[in-house]
Amino acid sequence: ACEDTGSLSQRSLRPISPETLALMEQAGVSKDAPTLIRTYKKEAEFEIWKMRPDGRYVHLKTFPMCRWSGQLGPKAHEGDRQVPEGFYSITPAQMNPNSAYYLSFNVGYPNAYDRAMGHGGGSIMVHGACSSAGCFSMTDKQIAEIYAIARTSFNGGQRAIQMQSYPFKMTAENLAKHRLDPNIGFWKQLKQGSDHFEVAAQEPTVGVCGRRYVFNAAPADGHGLDAGAACPPLKRDGQIEALVAEKEAKDEAKVAELASNGVKPVRLVYQDGGQHPDFHARVSEVSRPEALAAAPAEIALEEKSAKSAAKLAAKSPVVTVAAAKAATQARAQAEAPATQQTAAKSASES
Repeated sequence: ACEDTGSLSQRSLRPISPETLALMEQAGVSKDAPTLIRTYKKEAEFEIWKMRPDGRYVHLKTFPMCRWSGQLGPKAHEGDRQVPEGFYSITPAQMNPNSAYYLSFNVGYPNAYDRAMGHGGGSIMVHGACSSAGCFSMTDKQIAEIYAIARTSFNGGQRAIQMQSYPFKMTAENLAKHRLDPNIGFWKQLKQGSDHFEVAAQEPTVGVCGRRYVFNAAPADGHGLDAGAACPPLKRDGQIEALVAEKEAKDEAKVAELASNGVKPVRLVYQDGGQHPDFHARVSEVSRPEALAAAPAEIALEEKSAKSAAKLAAKSPVVTVAAAKAATQARAQAEAPATQQTAAKSASES
């Protein structure tokens, strides 16, 4: 984690840059409109999205990430140098204008999912200084801009900024390459949230039950969700669910096509995280530059058997739904003859 205390400064009051204000005008969004953040470790990118007057989000700007530490995969415990993955909420109380890392804000780790999984640690920040020990590290200029955008949204009435932290962009190509990674089940949960955002361009509501994420879903009985207990019957938006299912099916088909065309499953192993290529010429200015001297190693993973592949596929929501439908149809077909025999017997006895 990034211990983060410093002296009072006026850095937190700097306005949004004229260049970014011009981007907002081009996108048709107000500087006071709600903000949403999406980050990708593998690509080392930090995206800012803004809400349009119609309630839909539009991509505003991508900041190259100066430094992140650890490996692809979720954070599990204090001191593992892992940058968290998941859905987090940033409130005004988490903003730190007195940061020892120029400016910073706490991402809100651990969230309900992390706690349900027994994951520990804390003090995970987005900050400047280009130094990471489990945090999202930006340059001082970048964090000043990001901080100003967030502050202005809070001043405009936004209560919390959603931050979606991903291991990589949830493309079929990335999912095909990482299809045998031990984290793939968790990553497919994150993809569901990503899909909900992308098909609707609206911030998904995030819940946790049964120690897994659920999106745009509420308990049918109106009660709350228990992160550690089984999910109760849930109410969902049928239109959004249909769009998500369509996207998932399309992506799953593309993953299968890529695999059949020879895309090999791999696991990336970093010495200690990475950074965006824009910063390769400035490697001496970042934390642990020796860990960035080489690209991550690609460890080839073997398709052990059809059984293991089927087990991985079964984690897909699309496959799960299809299997449930098939099972229901099979039961109906099996029960049909018995029903007919009973009807015939009743007729003969009458």
